[in-house]
Amino acid sequence: MNVDIIFANSSTESEAARRATNTVPIVFSTHFDPVGVGHVASLAHPGGNITGVAALGTELAAKQLELLKATVPRVTRFGVLYTPTTPAHRPVLQAAEAARGKLDIQLLTVGVNTGGISTAFAKMAHGRVGAVFVQAAALTSELSGNARPLAELALKHRLPTMFGNRDNAVAGGLMSYAPNYVELYRRAAVYIDKILKGAKPADLPVEQPTKFELVINRKTAKALGLTIPQTLLLQANAVIE
Repeated sequence: MNVDIIFANSSTESEAARRATNTVPIVFSTHFDPVGVGHVASLAHPGGNITGVAALGTELAAKQLELLKATVPRVTRFGVLYTPTTPAHRPVLQAAEAARGKLDIQLLTVGVNTGGISTAFAKMAHGRVGAVFVQAAALTSELSGNARPLAELALKHRLPTMFGNRDNAVAGGLMSYAPNYVELYRRAAVYIDKILKGAKPADLPVEQPTKFELVINRKTAKALGLTIPQTLLLQANAVIE
């Protein structure tokens, strides 16, 4: 269609756009790891026709596991729920594995596809995990309609769960730690504006979020019989009662 620009929100959409063209400018807004999946040469110098705002999903994985471990310090076996159709799932899993030794935990990684969320949680429960970290992805977000079912499944299996999207905690998940995705969308609009005015994607450094939000659902914690450490409550940007 000879469009002037393509907005490809995530790593999945960016991959599809990259395969379609190496000339039309592509802007992303919540890409988990543009360098790790090979969509840009570096954050400072993208070098091709793709740039935008990264969500730092790979870097956040260790912190998310750390916060979950602080919530359930006696748990040593953690489940990691990931979406195999997202290109960024590989570097996220690698980051989780790198954090495993530091936190002295074991990991059970389970991939989930459309319609398989219930099966995935049953598999983790059967694998005797004591807590779950869910990789943020379209499939696990509020937009997919899976935020509440995920929260309900975690509660059903009595599994404290860390999410990478605030919407999941609002929907009933135990906790989330993530950048403000709405702000990332706004920042992506700035890139689109600059490119439409003549800037080249290769010359626009990838922007990274600077603020992250810890959201704790205290109502869910009570339902799980958990007492959230005071140190975490003081760190939280929002506590849902």
